[in-house]
Amino acid sequence: MAAVRRRITKAERERIQKVLDRLDEHYTTEYKCYLNHENAWQLLVATMLSAQCTDARVNIVTKDLFQKYTSVEAFANADLKELEKDIHSTGFYHNKAKNIISCMKDLLYKYNGEVPNDIDALTALAGVGRKTANVIRGNIFHEPSIVVDTHVKRISNKLGFTKEDDPEKIEYDLMQVIPKEHWILYNIQIIEHGRGICTARSPQCESCFLKDLCKDNLAKEKKKMKAAMKKGE
Repeated sequence: MAAVRRRITKAERERIQKVLDRLDEHYTTEYKCYLNHENAWQLLVATMLSAQCTDARVNIVTKDLFQKYTSVEAFANADLKELEKDIHSTGFYHNKAKNIISCMKDLLYKYNGEVPNDIDALTALAGVGRKTANVIRGNIFHEPSIVVDTHVKRISNKLGFTKEDDPEKIEYDLMQVIPKEHWILYNIQIIEHGRGICTARSPQCESCFLKDLCKDNLAKEKKKMKAAMKKGE
C-alpha cells in the first residue's frame, strides 16, 4: 500500500511534538515489551496469541507453554488438538494453533529456525500481519516501527494524528507525523495511556494531561460551550 503524503502545518507539527514531550514526561522513555519472552520466536508466538486477548492472559498461558514447547522445532511438530487445548483461554484457539504450527514450520525449514527481520519475510509467515511483524522488528531487532493495536488506533484518532480506520493506513499516517526515533516509544506510551487514562469504556478526559492538545476532547469542549451558550439565551 502506497502512503499518501500529508501536508502538515507548522502549528500541527508543534502540537504533535508537545504531545510526544508530555508522553515522555508522564511515561517511560525506556523500551519495554508487555509480552514475556526470552527470544524472538517466543515473542512471535506470544504476539500471535495476543490477537483479541490481553497481554496479561497471554503471559499466564506462555509461562507453561514455553516450558512445554522449548524450541521452534517443538512447536512445528506439535499436535494440533493438544496445542489448541494449551492455548484455549486466549480465544480463537483453532486458528491460532494452526497458524503457530505453520509459522514455526516455515521458520524451521526456510530460515533454519531463526526469525527474519525483514517486514516482507515476516508478513509472509502464517498468521503474521504487519502488527505482529512490527512488534518483532521493534522489540527484537530495534528497527523503528509503528504497532497499531487497539489503543494506538483509538487514541491516535482522538489526538487527530489520523482519521483512518484501517490499521495499515493508520500506520502510514503515524509514520508521517511522528519522528522516526519516537515510533517504538509511542507504541509503548500509548498502550499505557490507553490502559490507565484514556480507556475505551470510560476515558478520564478531565484529568488527562493531554486534554488541551487532544482534538477529540477540544471538540467535545466546544460542543459543550455552544450548548451552554444556547441554553443561556
